[in-house]
Amino acid sequence: MAPHQYPHQSLRFAETPLFAGLPGDVRVSFEFFPPKTPKGEENLMACLHSLATLDPDFVSLTYGAGGSTRARSREVAARMNREVKAPVAAHLTCVGASKAETDRIADEFWEAGIRHIVALRGDGGPPGTKFEPHPDGYANAAELVAGLKRLHPFEISVAAYPETHPDSPDEVADLDNLKRKFDAGADRAITQFFFQSQSFFRFRDRAAAAGLDKQVIPGILPVTNFERTQSFANACGAELPEWFADLFAGLDAMPHARELVAATVTAEFCRRLYAEQVRDFHFYTLNRSELSYATCHMLGLRPKETAA
Repeated sequence: MAPHQYPHQSLRFAETPLFAGLPGDVRVSFEFFPPKTPKGEENLMACLHSLATLDPDFVSLTYGAGGSTRARSREVAARMNREVKAPVAAHLTCVGASKAETDRIADEFWEAGIRHIVALRGDGGPPGTKFEPHPDGYANAAELVAGLKRLHPFEISVAAYPETHPDSPDEVADLDNLKRKFDAGADRAITQFFFQSQSFFRFRDRAAAAGLDKQVIPGILPVTNFERTQSFANACGAELPEWFADLFAGLDAMPHARELVAATVTAEFCRRLYAEQVRDFHFYTLNRSELSYATCHMLGLRPKETAA
């Protein structure tokens, strides 16, 4: 068929770039983990300052359950709150602590000026290990949310699972658990990462049908390293489509090419979500800013200083 014979709709589609004309009406948040070294901490702060120019709703820091790791999480979260021009959310889990210990940590976060908690049950250990609550601790995330609300008027985010939590017997039980967290006082849910947009759309429909009307933000994991991503996916039950592995095959020795592919895949993935009215995105950064920043840029978001 000659070019002038294509239907008008096909021509219009072909001439409209996927990311053209986006108004930048997205809201974003970014997640980081506590670094183990002083150099890692400075790298984290540099990433934070870069992404903070995009005016995120919040930036969050994960929480280590071990003694020294737990203290490190609190120290870094407090520094973030002092130095970064973005609201800071601190993660808190039920793992390895009594209710009194967990409450004390929450009090310390409040005293440090942190008003947002990401409340999680936490994992019992390696994948497949059954979670066993501390005998004097919070048994699950819903209990933790209720306990935090009794202490202070925290803003609270919790976890949701588009492909169901590995410990859930089925989708219904998974949604019932999310409802308990909302009923306990959670303000919103952030999903585990996923790699197929339909997983989120189906989950969103199920949640609406179950009467869950609070905000659910999709969690986005840019691929900085495919093997690491595959390991994360296996641990949490996220499905990696076959084409995904094929796309990254052979790029281990070509990190710059891999980053270009990763940026393209992540941006297109978020664009598909955007096309279905998603306007909030939570990025699991793995303490790297480039891929998350590039995706936000392609979605039309610009630094606050230059946007004006």
